[in-house]
Amino acid sequence: MARTLWSLSVLALLRERPMHPYELQRQMHLRHTDERLGLKRGSLYHAINQLQRDGLIEPIETSRAGRRPERTVYQITRDGEEELLNWTRELLSEPVREPSQFTAALAHIVHLRPRDALEQLQRRAIDLQATIAALEAVERGVGALVGRLAVLEVEYERALLQAQVDWLDAVIEDIRSEKLTWDFEIFKQHIYSDHHTVDKSQQGGDP
Repeated sequence: MARTLWSLSVLALLRERPMHPYELQRQMHLRHTDERLGLKRGSLYHAINQLQRDGLIEPIETSRAGRRPERTVYQITRDGEEELLNWTRELLSEPVREPSQFTAALAHIVHLRPRDALEQLQRRAIDLQATIAALEAVERGVGALVGRLAVLEVEYERALLQAQVDWLDAVIEDIRSEKLTWDFEIFKQHIYSDHHTVDKSQQGGDP
């Protein structure tokens, strides 16, 4: 099967109890899973269809209330439960270096003037602090209802963002004090003066 985080969430919720898609979506919203995964309605139904094709979930009931569309209740299968447990073990135990837009931007920060880069990093730090405050509110709200275990991923995300803010604060201070500074033209000269010399013998020309 094509493993996606949406599929993982569906399996986890159905292991708690059988649900129909609307209830799955509601539970993800209540737990803020949809925000963390960027969950969209189409993605949820795609995950459900894929899991059913792979025999990891199965329909057990279809009902209709008034003029509302039919709702199909799904439950996890034995294979689905095994997949969920093995998948969770792998995600917990095996570190994966994932691409990051921010690290890509840092690799090219030399193309901005230091003052410009400083402004952008300051904006990022402010946005991150707002996100951290929102995560703290989720921790307090959801954690008070169902306990810390239900918000461990929120706690971890907040800790990562706080570490990033701490690092940003240090870099911002270094740029502001000109302890860290650069000039793009000098950078180019330095990079291509020694490290990118061309070996004429490899060009097939005369020495």
